[in-house]
Amino acid sequence: MACDNCTSSVFRQKLGRCRQCMLMLSGLCLVGWPVWYWLFADNPRSVGAIALLFFCLAWSGLLGLHGIVWLWRRVNGRD
Repeated sequence: MACDNCTSSVFRQKLGRCRQCMLMLSGLCLVGWPVWYWLFADNPRSVGAIALLFFCLAWSGLLGLHGIVWLWRRVNGRD
């Protein structure tokens, strides 16, 4: 990754600061959820549906965590 925050190894320092990571997660969510709905909504118990569902939940959770930390840093003036 290109930014200085991403080259550090501390996970807490990266949250809410890495714009490239947040954009990548946004793209993955925007592509992953419609693909899951289009391909697997009729049979959500298949292995592929469950795997893609877990990936989409992980991407959305990490994006949400980035957003919460970013907002917290903006409100508290730590960035």
